[in-house]
Order: sequence, then structure tokens, then C-alpha cells
Amino acid sequence: MLQSPRNFRFATLSSQGVHRPGEVLWLLKRPCSLTPAQLAWTYASLCVVSLAIAGFFWSQGATLVMPFAWAELLAVGAAFLVYARHAGDVEKIILQDGQLVIEQEMAGRTLRAEFNRAWVRVEPRGGDGSLIEVSGQGQLVRVGRHVRPELRPALAREIRLALRSC
Repeated sequence: MLQSPRNFRFATLSSQGVHRPGEVLWLLKRPCSLTPAQLAWTYASLCVVSLAIAGFFWSQGATLVMPFAWAELLAVGAAFLVYARHAGDVEKIILQDGQLVIEQEMAGRTLRAEFNRAWVRVEPRGGDGSLIEVSGQGQLVRVGRHVRPELRPALAREIRLALRSC
């Protein structure tokens, strides 16, 4: 049977009412301080303030201020766009009905791999802090991008424990 919730640090259990009965879910998200919508509002307010200041100095005769303000806003906008594209990145590891399913969403693309619980291997790839390799049946997936490097061995142990106990 499933371990008690206190034995899992990273996972949620079906007994907690989150998903289907008998399922263990690891939901690993990128730590982001702003959602894409909040980022858009922040960028819009930055544009208003920057262009207001540039407009004031442009009206005082400093004509080169406005092109530099636009260049700055374009550079910041490009950086914000890259950030927003990856803000929703997530890794889902689902253990249910003898299957280990890994779904990775990165920059809007979703990759899915399914492993038979009895044939899957879970181990840290190389040195300390490397990604966790999940392999079996000719497939290899690396997980743990959104977990601090020093916590990845603990996550690997937890997944292995769940694979043995379910």
C-alpha cells in the first residue's frame, strides 16, 4: 500500500484528494516570482514611466533620449518575453496502475514518456547536483530541472521508494 504522506517530501498522494485513487504525483514547477500576466502589467507600467520621462526630456531639447528609451524598452521586452515563455515550465511524474508517467512541458512543448513500474530505473546521472535519469524499455528521461541540485538525490530516493511500495 502507499506510504503515509509524511514519508513523501515532494509528492502528493491520492488520499489528499488531489487526483485519482492510488496515484502518487510529483509536480515540479519552475520557481517564478511573477506570472506572465503580472509580468505584462509590470512591463506596461515600466513603458509608461520610461516614455513619460523620455518625453519630458525630449520636449526640453534632449532629442537623443527618446531613441535610447525605445531601445531600452525593446531590450527589456525581449528579456521579459524569454522569461514569460519559460515561466509555465513544469515536470509531472505520475505513478499509478503499475505505470510511471513523466510529462515535461518546456516553453509550450509537452513531452510524455511512460514506463512499466517493474522495469524502470531511477538514479542521479553523474555527480552531485546532476539531473535524475529515469530509464527503462529503451527510453531515457532526465527530470529534476526545477528542484534545487542538493535536493535531487532525495527526490530520486522518494521516487524509488514509491516504485517499490506501490
